[in-house]
Amino acid sequence: MLTQVADGVWVHESDFIQSNTTVVQGDTGLLLIDPGITRTELVEIVHDLAELGQPAVAGFSTHPDWDHVLWHESFGDASRYGTARGAAAMRDLLARPDWTTLVAGVTPPEIADDFPLDLFGLLTPLPEDATELPWNGPEIRIIEHRAHADGHAALLIEDRGALIAGDMLSDILMPFLDLDADDPLGDYLAALELFERASNSVEVVIPGHGSVGTASEVQRRIDQDRAYVQALVAGEAPEDFRVGPNAPLYWLPDVHDFQLQRLAAKRQS
Repeated sequence: MLTQVADGVWVHESDFIQSNTTVVQGDTGLLLIDPGITRTELVEIVHDLAELGQPAVAGFSTHPDWDHVLWHESFGDASRYGTARGAAAMRDLLARPDWTTLVAGVTPPEIADDFPLDLFGLLTPLPEDATELPWNGPEIRIIEHRAHADGHAALLIEDRGALIAGDMLSDILMPFLDLDADDPLGDYLAALELFERASNSVEVVIPGHGSVGTASEVQRRIDQDRAYVQALVAGEAPEDFRVGPNAPLYWLPDVHDFQLQRLAAKRQS
């Protein structure tokens, strides 16, 4: 089911980690951002679009993680955009003869039987310096950064007050760092700074996973994520419920501990 969160902007929330598909109405059709997660849910989105009475005319992948590069044949052959670096990462993955095995290795077992590999990762790269999404609809600013994943980008629809944040600014997940980057903590703080500069025009923030936040939530989420990262920079334990004993998902403290271990190893190398 689609829930309208702003003028011409809808969200479909998946059963899997509250994953959000965002739908934006344009002049001649719809933009789909990070559609997913399972085949069953993609079919539900197909039906939702039919009720809106417009076709998909473009897609966008916020970053090249397995759950953000999905598609369904009924969406048609619209261009599915990604940043140049995001699309390159997918191209490199799909060039490997064992790519299906690699993807299966990171797919949670509870959705493995309903996970769509058809049309997986087929992204059209935007120019490296692209700052605006090329489509026939409201102006959408691309905010590319290096936090969480190489080639990650948020989308800002200023005239509708909507920030589609990708895998950031979640109320249920703490910052997941790109631990392969040279400076994962610095990259994350820099991305939060970009979001903060744009926050004056934001009335609703749509994370890749978690609840949609209203204007009053935007700065709070930026501050919460910044506090987590700054604690790691200082070598201190973050005061963040998302990694504590009452974490929204039982495995989040383990991810937090893994991040600490990898950061410690990077500092020693």
